[in-house]
Amino acid sequence: MNRKIILFLSLFMALSMQAQKKKITLEEAVLQQGRAFRADGLTGFQWIPNTNKYVFYTDAWTKMKSASTTNDVAVELVSLTDINTALGTKLRNFFGLQWIDANTFMVTENGKYFQYNLSTKTGKQTIQAPETAENTNFDSNKANLAFTEANNLYFINSKGEKVTVTNETNKGIVSGQSIARNEFGIIGGIFWSPKSNYLAFYQKDETEVADYPLLDITETPGKLVNIKYPMIGQKSEKPRVGIYNVATGKTVFIAPKGSQDDYLTNLSWTPDEKFVLIAELNRGQNDMSLNLYDAATGTFIRTILNEKNPRWVEPEHEAFFPNAKSNNFIWFSEKDGFQNLYYYTIEGKLIKQLTNNAFVAKDIIGTNTAGTEIYFKATGPNPTNMLVYKVDLKGKQTLITKDQGVHNVVPSADGNCFFDEFSNHDTPSKSLLYDKNLKAKTLLVSPNKYDGYEIGTADIKTIKSADGTTDLYTRLIKPSNFDPTQKYPVLVYVYGGPHAQMITNSFLDGANLWMYWMAEQGYLVFTVDNRGSDNRGFAFESSIHRNLGTNEMDDQLKGVDYLKSLPYVDGNRLAVHGWSYGGFMTTSLMLRKPDTFKAGVAGGPVIDWKWYEVMYGERYMDTPAENAKGFEENTVYNYVKNLKGKLLLIHGTSDDVVVEQHNLSLVKKFVEAGKQVDYFPYPMHKHNVTGKDRVHLIQKVLNYVIENNK
Repeated sequence: MNRKIILFLSLFMALSMQAQKKKITLEEAVLQQGRAFRADGLTGFQWIPNTNKYVFYTDAWTKMKSASTTNDVAVELVSLTDINTALGTKLRNFFGLQWIDANTFMVTENGKYFQYNLSTKTGKQTIQAPETAENTNFDSNKANLAFTEANNLYFINSKGEKVTVTNETNKGIVSGQSIARNEFGIIGGIFWSPKSNYLAFYQKDETEVADYPLLDITETPGKLVNIKYPMIGQKSEKPRVGIYNVATGKTVFIAPKGSQDDYLTNLSWTPDEKFVLIAELNRGQNDMSLNLYDAATGTFIRTILNEKNPRWVEPEHEAFFPNAKSNNFIWFSEKDGFQNLYYYTIEGKLIKQLTNNAFVAKDIIGTNTAGTEIYFKATGPNPTNMLVYKVDLKGKQTLITKDQGVHNVVPSADGNCFFDEFSNHDTPSKSLLYDKNLKAKTLLVSPNKYDGYEIGTADIKTIKSADGTTDLYTRLIKPSNFDPTQKYPVLVYVYGGPHAQMITNSFLDGANLWMYWMAEQGYLVFTVDNRGSDNRGFAFESSIHRNLGTNEMDDQLKGVDYLKSLPYVDGNRLAVHGWSYGGFMTTSLMLRKPDTFKAGVAGGPVIDWKWYEVMYGERYMDTPAENAKGFEENTVYNYVKNLKGKLLLIHGTSDDVVVEQHNLSLVKKFVEAGKQVDYFPYPMHKHNVTGKDRVHLIQKVLNYVIENNK
């Protein structure tokens, strides 16, 4: 067979294979990334308490399967049909299941809580919460259920009695809910003591916080909905911590030792229930004290440790007690440049700096039975990873996860075994079981759900930041039929702000599937994680202090320089899109660097930082009185006269994070300057457009880019 025939057949086969592949629709790209295209795994993995057995869920969370460390052949343990028959419920899935002991678990339906026994295959209702209950929180024994109604705190005790903890009539006083707008690692406001003798809770006084008006258009006439929104430099909430004594029914309150609007955060109980630890942070967020209080009286005992930094101090983790018989604890701190673990006595003596890594420790996920080994997540040397390590109380550190990638690890109760599920650039998902010697057994390897579809590839590289020395990670998504001899337009997707990392060593490299859809339309989609983004240490992340937007834009322009150096990039057809902080970056780049991009789409953008919330904004910008130059230079509407490209602004009309005042004020400035821009509201949506409407949003964004980036 001559070479021409072989070449023809090879080309024919390649074209045939390409023709057989299906195209991902935009609707699929938006709605099915975490559904139809979700990698296979051991869904909802849980260890059964005090056993070597584990469970996971199949058939859309309707069947519970079980296996063990000695036998990984899974068998069905119970089905949702069995549960509903025994309990008289109509549960549709096992979401929210909590184990009581090795034979009993708890499920909930419409505020009713049921316990089911696997041995007897019977169950009963144990507690019923009011229909209006929110922020439900059980104690460790699942006997007492705390909850909020409106702005007050209650609990139902083991006898089924409803107990009132707070009875505030002032609507500005809010108890039992998150405070500080969920900054500083706060995700709730209710804290049972280890033995359920006390109930601690956050309380905030929002009386002096300004009301902010949102419009509900679903009623006739439209209805004004006021929210409390503390803007930078203005009146903020005043926090307290209440401690309710279950036996006496009395509450003591702890207020900040400094100013009334300082922050109280990272609350934790000592194992003996005698004390609570609370991190107090000044409103300027550069001086933090970890304070110890007597639980019975609320009396201040001592300051255990103090941290100051001229940029900011940001406590995000409560004290962790590795041993239930000791009040010695572990504290997260990035005072040496990277978040590490420190072991202290309750008196404040540093016993040992347990980790001394030049990379970020993220979260503690457990200990062994003796409390002598602590398991924690950390990036490792490559910040796009998320690995798991263990460290003993003498500082000996061991890497548990052996593969590069983003890992989710669940240690067994005794710490002898670890379930590990991870993905990376080449692996959709792999489920492993590690024994105590860290020898791994593979339980499941997911197929690539994108096989059979036309989908491109992503190149992960590094470039130098604008400072000339710092490495920045980049992701460049190419179409499946990429031709290096062609010139491609580029969509730059940007976030760029704190506490976010766009590029990770996971499957699809942290990208949204719609980006791969966009690539199939003949585009390159590019992202760079600039200075200020997450998981790179304090110096990298705090370089934005008092000048949000400046270094970030300079780094994004280094990304543009890199793109223009590539022979297959059409440097005259660059577009940019981002949401929230990414919307701020998009509008900043379009107006302050007007010759760079032909088109931009900014969603929910911050336009003037003085209109953003106190907690986040003052950490990074201080106040307008303290940093007039920084606010002035980085207020986007000051640059409206520079606009050259096509710009689409988008906002949810009920946005309670970046209020629509930002975008509307920018539009007003454009009108005054005689500049034409496009604006599209999403009525009644908050900070993100979710549900089926998100398909409309992404189509709006990408159509705008394709039509205007010519």
